[in-house]
Amino acid sequence: MSYFTSDEFLATFVPILVYWVYSGIYVVLGPMFEEYRLHSKKEEDLKNLVPKRVVVKGVLLQQAVQAMVAILMFKVTGSDGAATLAPEVQPSYIVLARQFLVAMFVFDTWQYFLHRYMHLNKFLYKHLHSWHHRLVVPYSFGAQYNHPLEGLLLDTFGGALSFLISGMSPKASILFFSFSAVKGIDDHCGLWLPWNPFQALFANNVAYHDIHHQLYGNKHNFSQPFFVVWDKIMGTHLPYSLEKRREGGFMVRLVKD
Repeated sequence: MSYFTSDEFLATFVPILVYWVYSGIYVVLGPMFEEYRLHSKKEEDLKNLVPKRVVVKGVLLQQAVQAMVAILMFKVTGSDGAATLAPEVQPSYIVLARQFLVAMFVFDTWQYFLHRYMHLNKFLYKHLHSWHHRLVVPYSFGAQYNHPLEGLLLDTFGGALSFLISGMSPKASILFFSFSAVKGIDDHCGLWLPWNPFQALFANNVAYHDIHHQLYGNKHNFSQPFFVVWDKIMGTHLPYSLEKRREGGFMVRLVKD
């Protein structure tokens, strides 16, 4: 079997392809859903502190580092597409579900505490994490826009730990990391779509994360990308309600917990 058709190759590059395809769908179809925006297009243009071409370059750099780490990880763990003496045993759906839940918990835990520390530590925030918060009004393909070192520490290492601790196979990780990419994009898309399953199934959604990108929510709603458990346990959860604006779109309003 060619390396370019192996599970390891697909696990490395399919999530990157999914990222650009899914975020591209939002770019193309977004103008059709102006009435569901959390911020106006004018706010997006005025408040964001970095041009979109720079965001694209930053995301591509992070994904290049991510791919190199994934290839190295598969080599080190012996899952580099080399032939094995026995065919791979496919895990049951119950085992896969358990692995996904473990991976989600590990990923959320790593992201919450490191993400929170990058906000509380003034040096790290100024020199690393502030890059991501240049997008005051987030949009789809800016989901993975970070300082390269932060991308390595927060996303790439967090993903590697999730893969290793959960015990999932490279084949299963194709689905997990593609799902993670889609979830991250959805949380940054800036559109509250009533029929979007992510917004119905996850409390950690586009409105929840939008609060974190605003000045008043900068020290709250650190959880990403799946659940809000750590915010609630650690007292950093900011509840909200959604209200329609007269001029169109939605407005996130904080409510008392």
